[in-house]
Amino acid sequence: MRRSKLESYEFILEALVNNPLTFDSIAYEISMHCTILRQHLDFLIENSLVEERGSNKKTMYAITEKGIAVLRTLNFQKYLGKISSRIRVIDEAIEIIQKLERVNREKKSEN
Repeated sequence: MRRSKLESYEFILEALVNNPLTFDSIAYEISMHCTILRQHLDFLIENSLVEERGSNKKTMYAITEKGIAVLRTLNFQKYLGKISSRIRVIDEAIEIIQKLERVNREKKSEN
């Protein structure tokens, strides 16, 4: 299944959250084609979510504080989405229980 840009950005940020990685390591870890990864990394760098670091002739990529804040926000939104769907299920269950209680009361009053 194809990822949205937002999902791709999120995967890149998650890959970098623990430690800086090389370009190849990121591509391997998130299974993304190098051309697409380059475009997404450029966007993240332009928006100060990721920074380039020079290390032993290799360029490393690291998440910034702003990138961590964005990643936390995205994770929180996912959490809220899960919670809201669970609340919907609970609300539906409460409705069903209330209807069943009404039916039971009506049956008892008939007897």
